[in-house]
Amino acid sequence: MALITQLNLTQPDDFYEALIDMHRDFDEAQSQAANAQLILLLANHIGDHATLMEAIRYAREGVDGKNAQATAGHAAHVPRVAA
Repeated sequence: MALITQLNLTQPDDFYEALIDMHRDFDEAQSQAANAQLILLLANHIGDHATLMEAIRYAREGVDGKNAQATAGHAAHVPRVAA
């Protein structure tokens, strides 16, 4: 299973709003815990190790900024979270 990097959400605005709402009234530790739980639930749902490793590399490249060349090949539709 290859990692899909093009926009693939059927309702992206609704999802983003729900994601933001998930953090409402949480302190930083609670937000980090909620993010971790969501990541683990989605990773379990995906299940494919190679796809998960590709997603980890992609996410790290987007945050550390050192691999701009590597991320340039990825679709611009996938949001990057500012550090």
